[in-house]
Amino acid sequence: MRVLIADDEPLARERLRDLLAEQPGVELVAEAVDGREALHACAEHHPDLVLLDIAMPGIDGLEAARHLAAFEPRPAVVFCTAFDAHALSAFEAAAIDYLVKPVRPERLAAAIERARTFAAGRTHAAVSPQSDQRRTHLCARLRGSLRLIPIEDVHYLQAEEKYVVVHHARGEDLIEESLKSLEEEFGERFVRIHRNCLVARHEIVELKRGADGHVQAVLRHGAHPLEVSRRCVAGLRETVKHL
Repeated sequence: MRVLIADDEPLARERLRDLLAEQPGVELVAEAVDGREALHACAEHHPDLVLLDIAMPGIDGLEAARHLAAFEPRPAVVFCTAFDAHALSAFEAAAIDYLVKPVRPERLAAAIERARTFAAGRTHAAVSPQSDQRRTHLCARLRGSLRLIPIEDVHYLQAEEKYVVVHHARGEDLIEESLKSLEEEFGERFVRIHRNCLVARHEIVELKRGADGHVQAVLRHGAHPLEVSRRCVAGLRETVKHL
């Protein structure tokens, strides 16, 4: 059982490290101090189990867990936290167990057994984020590593076959998510301009009619205008009025 610890408190990591050393058949493959570091370490080391703190700076444990739910192979996630108020959110993020600090040896042993059972019948089904749990980043997998793209840096999202192309401040990346699920999660930030395209509301400068008669959206950071479908024109005009 390959295990990764993610906790911003050195003493907490040390305690988990000592407890894991007492467990047979367990190998500690990496440690991380926040969610971002944990995701990169998981992409590199492919742990079977992630012991994940919830309250961490930057990308917290709950958001990291929602990203990990889309990993293949998907690691088991066990939250280790000083608070019990996040239990419901933890299981919504597909955690298999929830340990309250200070973690007791017998509870950790039980969680490891659950992780072994999970690994034996591992599922790759992704978790749909809840309405009050919007992510702050999108996660693009890049040949064994990953890139975390801040949502605030995304200009527009365009469906292309089974992928979505994320056009952002530093370039373009592919993610394996559906445009529909992204619209459901980030509908307050993005507006649909076409069946295959969502645009950040603040990116829209104006709507204009092209030489072919089709309406186009001009973006602040777009190299070229984007086509607006006929069914989206009326709603988009109303959106632009209130920008």
